[in-house]
Amino acid sequence: MGMFKEFRQFLLRGNVVDLAVGVVIGASFSALVAALVKDLITPFIAAVAKVPDFSRMFFTLNGSKFMYGEFINALISFLIVAGTVFFFVVKPINLLVAHARLDQPTDTKKCPDCLSDISAAAKRCAHCAQPVD
Repeated sequence: MGMFKEFRQFLLRGNVVDLAVGVVIGASFSALVAALVKDLITPFIAAVAKVPDFSRMFFTLNGSKFMYGEFINALISFLIVAGTVFFFVVKPINLLVAHARLDQPTDTKKCPDCLSDISAAAKRCAHCAQPVD
């Protein structure tokens, strides 16, 4: 019975739920981007390149068929997902973290013995226990 309770606590922990939501949203976003590339971007590139079905482009070498059109679709999808994640997730988070660091008071000093950051009011280092002037 105790193991079930621990497992339930593990599942209900915020990180696990957040991760599950992120995976579901990521899979949905990936499907959306794949449809965007397949149904809008690929036909546009195919119209410019005058090839009716861009995703079926291939070349043959010694009897082997290389389907480079599907690879280009996957590459375009990857670049769209990577760009979206970078510009709409990573950049804003980095700005928030940098802003939060600027707002933190700098009431710390370095311990002369171990060089750890300690409170400016401390009389003894919390890391090495040396007296601090």
